[in-house]
Amino acid sequence: MKKKRILFTGGGTAGHVIVNLALIPVFQQEGWEVDYIGSINGIERQLIEPLDHVTYYPISTGKLRRYMSIENFKDPFKVLKGTFEAWRIIGKRRPNIIFSKGGFVSVPVIFASRLRRVPAVIHESDYTPGLANKLAFPFANKVLATFSETMDYLPSKKSEYVGAVIREELFKGNENKGYELTGCTNEKPVLLIMGGSAGSERINTIVRHSLDDLLMHFQIIHICGIGKKDDTIKQEGYVQFEYVNEELNHLFAITDFVLSRAGANAIFEFLALQIPMLLVPLSRQASRGDQIINAASFQKKQFAHVLEEEDLTAETLLTSLLKLRKEAPIIKDHQATYQSSESRDRVIEIIKEQAKK
Repeated sequence: MKKKRILFTGGGTAGHVIVNLALIPVFQQEGWEVDYIGSINGIERQLIEPLDHVTYYPISTGKLRRYMSIENFKDPFKVLKGTFEAWRIIGKRRPNIIFSKGGFVSVPVIFASRLRRVPAVIHESDYTPGLANKLAFPFANKVLATFSETMDYLPSKKSEYVGAVIREELFKGNENKGYELTGCTNEKPVLLIMGGSAGSERINTIVRHSLDDLLMHFQIIHICGIGKKDDTIKQEGYVQFEYVNEELNHLFAITDFVLSRAGANAIFEFLALQIPMLLVPLSRQASRGDQIINAASFQKKQFAHVLEEEDLTAETLLTSLLKLRKEAPIIKDHQATYQSSESRDRVIEIIKEQAKK
């Protein structure tokens, strides 16, 4: 009997890979063959290639910029080349279904899926869809939303609100391993600081300038981004990592509060783990504003507190974190109403339904 095969795609940032990492083991355990199409040098390659029994296929991709650049004239040809490469890969591997988490690399894959008549499912993480997914929606069979409000921006006939898909291993962290990795103790609250997969210069700078004051109230685990670790800082209660993947669950196990950007996948993970969060979304000058909208939605539902990047100073950071600490019980009560396991099960069900077609 021929085994079923699923092809995943998505990349550019860790947020476009995390959901795929949550789903891949489920399909492997059920006997599906798994392939992945990503970019040549993107973070998705670093995260996916080490996985057992997953074949990674790199393709060419453009960046679909919203601003004027000479590269805009080259990128359509890169997307065209990537579409042809994806078309060949899909023809060779013959998947039953394609699942996309978005990002620029997913566009040629979804284009090629239509040419090969292979059903495709897209999962949109943000409150408002990104440009890559907007281009791909017409060629997908099903579009899934993480935020209920996102349904207003999606093609109604083939879209469904499912919620966020959370990696199962995040719930299996070990406190003892967390303390061992960080040198933290249970004598003072632990604040985890994350600036996204690439880190945040703004957050890093303010945090380091505020260390003396922050360490009076918290122990700090600072995930600062590749190449952004400052080895000159040696203070008790402060530990830095450039990037954490497999051991992140152990850090979550000892985390009392989190200071983070407002990428959709990350904040839904904090929500599922019921960790009170202070969100500093990327400004509109540095993004299309999706994180600002994500953060506003969480603040409205009382899942999180928000501090705009333009208002971020050493003083406002400390004040906001102390307020978060004070109001943490209220936040955790609201977070407890969210059920993440139902979301993952529904996504898996939809993928299987579309695969049968």
